Amino acid sequence: MAIYIIVSLIAYCIGSISFSVILSRKFAGFDVRDKGSKNAGATNVLRTVGKRVALLTLICDILKGVIAIVIAIIAGKIWEDVVNVESLKYLAGFFVILGHTFPIFFEFRGGKGVATALGVLITLNWKIGLICLIFALIIIAFTKMVSVGSILSAILYPILTIFMAEVEFGAIIISIFIALLVIFNHRENLKRIKEGTENKLSFKN
Repeated sequence: MAIYIIVSLIAYCIGSISFSVILSRKFAGFDVRDKGSKNAGATNVLRTVGKRVALLTLICDILKGVIAIVIAIIAGKIWEDVVNVESLKYLAGFFVILGHTFPIFFEFRGGKGVATALGVLITLNWKIGLICLIFALIIIAFTKMVSVGSILSAILYPILTIFMAEVEFGAIIISIFIALLVIFNHRENLKRIKEGTENKLSFKN
């Protein structure tokens, strides 16, 4: 049980490193959470700072998810006699996204966890991660709304996990919680989508 707690805490701390805030302060002189949609994520960085910083933010956020799962894999191999490695990896995935959403180092005001979730998905199962990414990009291309692609991909993720991933029931449950967390983080977007006022993606910056 101690290994699960330790890995979860490490993953949460990794997720709590808000690169959008760090990079916006460094390159633009302001906190991205005070501009645009006030979300600490790559999309808002794109709108308020620019493409290059947004790309760097995106890469760093994805790597957070990757690193958290790699740590879980290493811990699982070391303590494979006392832990369920698959459940440990999925638990790390959930907590790194939770950290991104509620970062302890940045007043618990984080982002929506989509890029970090992508890093988690690809590292857990690259086929499922790739399908979710392509699906999201197609939806975004048609709607011009990152939120729609993110929400629908989040819904698709546990479904693919059930049918494509050879994991135990516990890991499937955690995959559902990962999806619910991403959807929860888009609750304001869902409201704006319903009202027809959701922001659309632009590459004019």
